[in-house]
Amino acid sequence: MITASDIFTISSHKQFEKTALKVFRFQYANNAVYRDFCDFLKTDVQQVKSLQQIPFLPIQFFKSHDVVSNENPAQVTFTSSGTTGMITSRHLVTDVSLYEESYRKGFSQFYGNIEDYVVLALLPSYLEREGSSLIYMVEDLIKLSNQPESGFYLHNHDDLIKKLTELDQAGQNVILIGVTYALLDLIEKHQFNLQNTIIMETGGMKGKRKEMIREELHEILCKGFGVSSIHSEYGMTELLAQAYSLGEGVFECPSWMHILVRDPEDALTYVNDGKTGGINVIDLANINSCSFIATQDLGKKNPNNSFEVLGRFDNSDIRGCNLMVL
Repeated sequence: MITASDIFTISSHKQFEKTALKVFRFQYANNAVYRDFCDFLKTDVQQVKSLQQIPFLPIQFFKSHDVVSNENPAQVTFTSSGTTGMITSRHLVTDVSLYEESYRKGFSQFYGNIEDYVVLALLPSYLEREGSSLIYMVEDLIKLSNQPESGFYLHNHDDLIKKLTELDQAGQNVILIGVTYALLDLIEKHQFNLQNTIIMETGGMKGKRKEMIREELHEILCKGFGVSSIHSEYGMTELLAQAYSLGEGVFECPSWMHILVRDPEDALTYVNDGKTGGINVIDLANINSCSFIATQDLGKKNPNNSFEVLGRFDNSDIRGCNLMVL
């Protein structure tokens, strides 16, 4: 039996690999969708002895299957955003306490005590729909901050501008978590000069603005908010762990999360550090779903295990993964 303690007390890569192999065997035995996928690849479970030998489930399966590793009822179902008519992902979470422990410990690992911050959230596209895992996380962080000033903002930009300016000038540590297009909307309305505020973008134009490369986007945001760097959060509906970038678009994982980069031409092989490929995520907090997910993100890994997100595959480009979708 693998416990939360086994996952959240990992302190070395050797311990991570040992736990990941246990999780792989557990999920092969208990997750029918993942087992069928592994069998389709003719995986000999007993011969899987390294992270690179573990099959990674294409993320599209969350749009067509219930990806679960036990028979417990879902305590919460997270869904991805999507345009009208688009099939969205569904992540059935049978033990939401694992998600809570993951994002609480992950935040603490990178930022320290949540009570040291006022948490302001500008997440209109997420707030206006049901089932967002990001809203679930941020809502809890707002409560945990124990700061009466913490809270969500929708389209009331004037109120947010006033609050952000007042808090920053008073020397209060603030984290403003915002969807990318909404942060751009905010600085078009007001130019800031913030000294005590972390700006964290969660990615996504949501069809509201043209896409930009990260360097251009962060330069505009830095200038508009008067800060030296832009932080970022890397998470998704199908995961229970998040990676964080403290600037320059370089992400680091908590100790229970790991990234591999697959060859874009051959989904079953991996590229060397510094080379661009598809991002595979190991998220051991996802014990009751699937911990081994081949995403549609393009990126590269650095020698110190940090990574960068460089874009996304077009559907027509997912050659290897398309062949593996049952």
